[in-house]
Amino acid sequence: MRSGTTVGANYRAACRAKSRADFISKMGTVEEETDESMFWMELLIESNLVQEQLLKDLMSEAQELLAIIVSSIRTVKKAAIA
Repeated sequence: MRSGTTVGANYRAACRAKSRADFISKMGTVEEETDESMFWMELLIESNLVQEQLLKDLMSEAQELLAIIVSSIRTVKKAAIA
């Protein structure tokens, strides 16, 4: 639960970043926390503590969010170069 809720908290902090570099750094943390949340869900499934079907939609949404986060970081980095 902690890794899942920290994603939102860190994203909120990224939205209040003081600079482009600060935003990129904070979004990197969001990326890491999203990946960690996915790890814990995978672990719950693999250890048979939770049925895969119960987390299927949540895992899919986490993968979509991770793709959006990575894309956002890349976009900001490219804009910084241009």
